[in-house]
Amino acid sequence: MAEITQTQTLPAPFIEALGKTYGEDLTSAIGGLKGLDVSKIYGPQYVAPQSALQEQAQQLASGLGAYQPYLQAAQAATGPQAYQQYMSPYQQDVINTTLSQYDIQAQKGLPALAAQAIGAGAYGGGREGVQRAEYQSQSDLNRALLQAQLQQQGYSQAQQLAANQYNQQLGLAGQAQGLQAQQISGLSALGQQQQAQRQAELEAQKQLEYQKIYQPLQTAQQFGSGVMGLISGYPQQTQQQIAPSPTALQTGLGTLATLAGIYKSFNPSPINILSDMRVKENISLIGKSPSGLNIYKFKYLNDNSYYQGVMAHEVPYASTLREDGLYTVDYSKVDVEFKKVN
Repeated sequence: MAEITQTQTLPAPFIEALGKTYGEDLTSAIGGLKGLDVSKIYGPQYVAPQSALQEQAQQLASGLGAYQPYLQAAQAATGPQAYQQYMSPYQQDVINTTLSQYDIQAQKGLPALAAQAIGAGAYGGGREGVQRAEYQSQSDLNRALLQAQLQQQGYSQAQQLAANQYNQQLGLAGQAQGLQAQQISGLSALGQQQQAQRQAELEAQKQLEYQKIYQPLQTAQQFGSGVMGLISGYPQQTQQQIAPSPTALQTGLGTLATLAGIYKSFNPSPINILSDMRVKENISLIGKSPSGLNIYKFKYLNDNSYYQGVMAHEVPYASTLREDGLYTVDYSKVDVEFKKVN
């Protein structure tokens, strides 16, 4: 009875062992990510709060009205009655003394009038009375003018002092506000530097936590890249198997299997498609599914065609580990269509 020879091309035993180790490492790394608590690498704990200097600057900013007393003092130096507090307490004494001296000098002029009347032979007459009245009237007018002049002088001096006080208080208010604003600006700048430094420290801590979590997966992927390189570059071994000629029953079963394969080629099932990233190359992200799954375009190793699908390690709930250590995906459990693309 004729014999059938079957030839199989297998990788070297040590490469096959490396591939198995890689599969175990990758499975373990992916399994470690299934229960990942993302709050360990994301969240408000990685946002730097305001520094103490920034808080101090805000407190000072809320108290910018500290210069208000200067404005109130300035307001007190204005208005129709403001001059009164700047009048000299000796002003009236000066006026009284000056007027008293004026009265003495005015009285000294009366004897001269009497002498003129005697010389004119009109002493005690109406003419002398008229002259005395005119003299007294002019004297009183001059006295009133002198008094008004003294009062006006005191008023002007008081007004000038009030204006000086007003300007001085406004200047102090401006200086106080300017100094406080400079202080707030300086504190804010230093506070921002401290906050930026703290933010940099938090970002470094966040990166460290991220690396701790993803390092096993990254290490497994790097190891897999080396294994794939060995598989593609190392000569493979050939094994031969000799089997007896098929019986009529075996031939019939083979025919049925062929027919099933033909049917499957025209009616492809989305169940358990090989989707392990270790057997793919030229991988690129081309979109997102409605549920947010990544959609990739890729080629299988030793296959020039491109396909669309997912990566098994990203959909563990739809993935199955085969006996050879590779993962398949049940596409009926994901909202991504597996298909051949250009």
